[in-house]
Amino acid sequence: MSYAPRCRYGSAGRPDGEQSVLSCSVGFPGTMSCKAGQRHHPLRIRQPRLSETLPGLGRPPLVFNVALPPPDLSSWRAPPSGVPGVWVFDSGRSGPEMVITAMVHGNEYAGGWALENLRRRGPALSSGRLTLILANLEAFDRFDAANPVMSRHVDEDLNRLWHNTRLNSREHSSELERARKLQPYIARADLLLDLHSTLWPSEPLFIAPPRQRSAEFACALAGGKELPQTVLTDLGHHGGSRLIEHAHFMSPGGTGRSCLLEAGPHWEPATVTVMESAIARLLAEAETIHLRGQATEESCPPEMAVVTDNIIARNADFSFIRPWEGGVTIPKAGTPLAHDGHDLIYTPYDECLLIMPNLRPRRGQLAVRLARRTAALFRS
Repeated sequence: MSYAPRCRYGSAGRPDGEQSVLSCSVGFPGTMSCKAGQRHHPLRIRQPRLSETLPGLGRPPLVFNVALPPPDLSSWRAPPSGVPGVWVFDSGRSGPEMVITAMVHGNEYAGGWALENLRRRGPALSSGRLTLILANLEAFDRFDAANPVMSRHVDEDLNRLWHNTRLNSREHSSELERARKLQPYIARADLLLDLHSTLWPSEPLFIAPPRQRSAEFACALAGGKELPQTVLTDLGHHGGSRLIEHAHFMSPGGTGRSCLLEAGPHWEPATVTVMESAIARLLAEAETIHLRGQATEESCPPEMAVVTDNIIARNADFSFIRPWEGGVTIPKAGTPLAHDGHDLIYTPYDECLLIMPNLRPRRGQLAVRLARRTAALFRS
């Protein structure tokens, strides 16, 4: 059985929201500390020279190959549930409440392909109920292959709205109203799998919120064939709570489990294949995961990692030294990663794992997460 590290985070009062782990321990029998606090090199060093003279690749152009066309989602406009984008399949037998979400961001429509393929085939359920949700159809409808990054959302990021203070507020936006309509389905989930894809090149991985039960869920999925083995516990986003961090999944005494799959590039057919493999794994193992917190069998043992630092771009000219890809491990502490104004960003420890670098971050945006792999697996 797998356990998530217990971490204490801090931003040292920084207004930019940049976070680091202050301490980290797993704290379960048979596990090891991830030693996230042990650093061998400063993260940022101010350079006594103009930023133009620092190394860097510059800002890469926004040129993307849209190899995967948008799916036909006409069957999702007025489904039997009465809520656009929501299909519900009930086995008629008691069992886990499964929810699979996709297209939380409108331009991430590989998930739309995966769920439409499943809907068209008809899921074979041995027990329980399955709810399929295409979360942001309104943003998807604005997709333009000539400018594919502009349909991520309508008013605001739907994946930053899932804290009760936002959901229960008097604020209004297209995404906030949509989140409120979807919340009843989310709040009843025993197992929630949220399907995503990446803009920049990155190895697929699972992300779990910092709860033991959700880390177990992600590890159970990651043990399947043709699925990413990395399970990440991170620091969240300073912009707001993600769907997997809804109170239903974060409550210490709760039972809801959630995880997010970053399945590959936005507009590549291979990304759909990874998503469909994860869906098949969930449907095959849902009852066992729900009851025992683990799958019946494991093809490949998962590898856990914990994010130690969220690197926020403090300047508009933030630039990486090279076009790093997500999933790359930097062997040595003190390796230059990027420059940010007059600061050089370095790896703070050996074997530093780069998580989904954003090669064109705006000021105040998350540029990259730094993570350390952990020996955090315990088999009961």
